[in-house]
Amino acid sequence: MAWMIDRSTALFCIPGAMEEGDGVRFTAAVRPGQEASVLLFDRQNWELVQEAEFPMEAAIGELRTLKVIGLPWKKVFYCYKINGKAVCDPCAALIVRRDGPEWEETETPQILCELNFEPYDWQGDTFPRIPYEDAVMYHLHVRNFTKHPRSKVRHKGTFLGLAEKIPYLADLGVNQIKLMPVYEPAPQEETGCGTPAGMDAPFIGTASAAPAQKPNCWGYGPGFYYAPRRLFAATKNPVRELKDMVRAMHQNGIEVILEMFFPEEIAVRSVLDCLTYWVREFHIDGFHLMGNEGLTGCLKGDALLAQTKLLCSGCGPLPDGGTRHFAECNDGFLADVRRILKGDEGMLESFAYRTRRNADFYAVVNYLTNHDGFTLMDLVSYDNKHNEANGEHNADGAVYNFSWNCGQEGPSRKKAVLALRRRQLRNAFLLLLLSQGTPMLLAGDEFGNSQSGNNNPYCLDNEISWTDWGAAARNGWLAEFVKKAVAFRREHRILHMSSEFQMCDYQSCGYPDLSYHSGRAWYGGFEYNSRQIGMMYCEKYAGQEGFLYVACNLHPLAQELAVPALPAGMCWYLAADTSLESGFLQEEQRMEECRTVQVPARTILVMTGRKEP
Repeated sequence: MAWMIDRSTALFCIPGAMEEGDGVRFTAAVRPGQEASVLLFDRQNWELVQEAEFPMEAAIGELRTLKVIGLPWKKVFYCYKINGKAVCDPCAALIVRRDGPEWEETETPQILCELNFEPYDWQGDTFPRIPYEDAVMYHLHVRNFTKHPRSKVRHKGTFLGLAEKIPYLADLGVNQIKLMPVYEPAPQEETGCGTPAGMDAPFIGTASAAPAQKPNCWGYGPGFYYAPRRLFAATKNPVRELKDMVRAMHQNGIEVILEMFFPEEIAVRSVLDCLTYWVREFHIDGFHLMGNEGLTGCLKGDALLAQTKLLCSGCGPLPDGGTRHFAECNDGFLADVRRILKGDEGMLESFAYRTRRNADFYAVVNYLTNHDGFTLMDLVSYDNKHNEANGEHNADGAVYNFSWNCGQEGPSRKKAVLALRRRQLRNAFLLLLLSQGTPMLLAGDEFGNSQSGNNNPYCLDNEISWTDWGAAARNGWLAEFVKKAVAFRREHRILHMSSEFQMCDYQSCGYPDLSYHSGRAWYGGFEYNSRQIGMMYCEKYAGQEGFLYVACNLHPLAQELAVPALPAGMCWYLAADTSLESGFLQEEQRMEECRTVQVPARTILVMTGRKEP
């Protein structure tokens, strides 16, 4: 059966396929002088049903368009043919791959585009609009997060499986998730890489067209930016499944941020069209832009993205000063804080800067671990990377990770080594969660997930890269500590301010907003060999009454820190001590009046200053 074709010029068209009145309009970017057409295939048997040629005279710039009247979109697949080669639509809403034997002797494509105009009921869904300073971000890979046999979800490795973990995330205190790429990657088996919208569409060949590449498990790279990844779907409709997941997250006050990798050569207009599509169609709350770092300034001022969070490696200086919906997300905090965590000298001043950093015109995202590198458990368990499973003779991945194995490489049964590792984990979480900016946790770190020392499992889809939910049962103490730390951060507004500290008494209340102390009160003592410091926060600057004092000693020996005197009628209470297995005390313990506090080796004390009952 053939359908009528309308080849008249449209007043406005954008790349891709869209419903238009009594038909479907296809629009493709085609270079001058090239022949192009739409190929329509029967959905049941993948046989070519009709070919409709794009008219050159109806082009708008390099966009050619035509309308297929009366097309039953649920019954067909499609692709384009440009200069005699079948190519996928870079803006396709869904990508479908043909199952079965290798199709070496036929011209039938193995990959086609699927139309999806199904209406969706968002049930009044609204964007949570959580300020950066109030967010606790959680970074994960959709498949890896729930694929483990012990994940206790029904739909393992999928959007639905992630939605099943919402009660867990909410209980942990997470209100923002950042997902590694969820768009369909380009077909590696044919070309090794794909081509994004705004560039030539990826060629659809046969399985023998090129040698096999390593699996693109993480998904970073060009691809079909408009199409949710089928591998992450438990059902046959990834679009609806992803929307269900986003809606469920929003209903529980959790934002969804997507990582998007755009190469340097992609057009800014194509990036803008792609991001606005995800906001409009999937209610996505933000994006981490990777690859082309020059995109940040170009997106400023777009009305539709004005309240959408945009993360990138470096924000400043943004045109016209920037706005707070941009955020910087790079390894600066990671490198400096990891180094002082393991006890490096000469890092105290950098550490202090990282913990208070809170830019005026953009937000700052802090993390100690990322998908690329050691997990937190491996950070305190390995000095060297162990990437043999990647098949590259341990030559891939970062060589130096600012890690320390606490005395023994890898798994250990020594009680002293294990106790030190547990203490270092508690220290790490407090250093992150008591810092200004937005803290980002790597999925599984809160219960000691390990990748056996692999710091680059980009090509692995097995238990090395899957989040080990068995560790959650073994390390429940750590998850409990993290929950308490998140709750403590949220309770004390001074730990998540919307502007940077001025470190002076600008409210004339007798205390600065933030002050540093060493063995002497009101003197920071940033000497080269110092690895200890006291940080006192006056909570009046956050609209609350009281004080916080964070005594950090990352030195291998105990150190004494000065404790400033409080106003009359107030005293210090000990809230947390990382030298204790519990970390946080069941009830805050009143401290005797003293001018100094002895901080054990590699320990952080958290004290609150408040009125006596």
